[in-house]
Amino acid sequence: MEKQRLVITGMGAVTPIGIGVAEYWKALVQGACGIGKITRFDASSLRVQIAAQVKAFDPAAYMPKTLARTMAPFMQYAYTAAKEALEGSGLEIAPESDRIGIVMGTAMDGVTTVAQTQEAFDAGQRVGPRFVPMTIGNIAAAQIAISYGIHGPSLTLNTACSAGGDAVMTAAMLLRTGEADAVLAVGGESILCPIVVAGLAQAQALSRRNENPEGACRPFDAKRDGFVIGEGGGALLIETEAHALARGATIYAELAGYANTSDAHHVTAPCPDGAGAAECMKRALARAEMVPSEIGYINAHGTSTVLGDKAETLAIKAVFGGKETAPPVSSTKSATGHLMGAGGLTEAIACILAIQEGILPPTLHLDTPDAVCDLDYVPHTARRAEITAAMSNSLGFGGQNSSLIFRKYHRGEWC
Repeated sequence: MEKQRLVITGMGAVTPIGIGVAEYWKALVQGACGIGKITRFDASSLRVQIAAQVKAFDPAAYMPKTLARTMAPFMQYAYTAAKEALEGSGLEIAPESDRIGIVMGTAMDGVTTVAQTQEAFDAGQRVGPRFVPMTIGNIAAAQIAISYGIHGPSLTLNTACSAGGDAVMTAAMLLRTGEADAVLAVGGESILCPIVVAGLAQAQALSRRNENPEGACRPFDAKRDGFVIGEGGGALLIETEAHALARGATIYAELAGYANTSDAHHVTAPCPDGAGAAECMKRALARAEMVPSEIGYINAHGTSTVLGDKAETLAIKAVFGGKETAPPVSSTKSATGHLMGAGGLTEAIACILAIQEGILPPTLHLDTPDAVCDLDYVPHTARRAEITAAMSNSLGFGGQNSSLIFRKYHRGEWC
């Protein structure tokens, strides 16, 4: 049986540097940074007081107020990104609702709602009836399905910071096994609450540059000191090529390859030599039937942690070679912070638009070269580059590795 090609026909984004794909991309290539002081709550007593928050987001602009009240922020962001992807795709859902599916990716579900509710409960307030539906991850997909009448498969993944990438892979698996003709891969995350910030700070995972928020996330820089929490949502509508062509859809790119592996090393630290991530990239290339030299750009996981950036650099070098042969690499987390479960989707969108627009987004704040991170990281400013394929890496706690490959779409031929 001939392998079905899979294509991207819809995109949606909610990020700390812009709401909507166009605004997000414009800010990304212009070098905007969404990191600042935490304003969602009083963080003055915490060691870490900075984050990349979604700004000027009014849920009522994207959904009925009654619906917004039943959803935690991570759900609202996912729903808004899904709305943009679905409505922008032109997909008519009703005639084939049982052939359309959803895969949701999130790392920590409604943890902020849990923390806020516990605080209120300890103060003597009653727990409301919406508490549980606002905290479990699958309700984000359920709310999208209810709103749009989607009756196909619905799955939710909690694979830490690789959840967004894994949502895309799972969507591809559903399509290739004939369970659906179109699948919405969506991610949402919002973990900004004192207990999570304090816990990650205690684990030495977060940057403590409270005096310089914009310069805090500096992937691959010798003076990096940890990641910055971000929040947001992302979505891709993925279809079989035959289904997309039959309805005359606009095709943005081909999903050429995908893979997932596990380090089996440590619950928080990556495998020091990046072996698990390297194997993941190799498997994605094999599935795409591509060789390393065909990849023109890599959107790295690149969180700005000492161990993580080094391990990912080693992994990339193990697959692509050194600076002379490896493609340009950048980390857009330097602009958006770490969107966790949503990051795999928003970073995939950055890859798709890099292919379409011929622009590679930059790694901001890479001021001091690091001898152990010695690739071309597109420092400071965006770069013009005509590419036909890009890879997106998402690596998570527990040794989760996800790699996706997007390729320029050409009808009727393999690139």
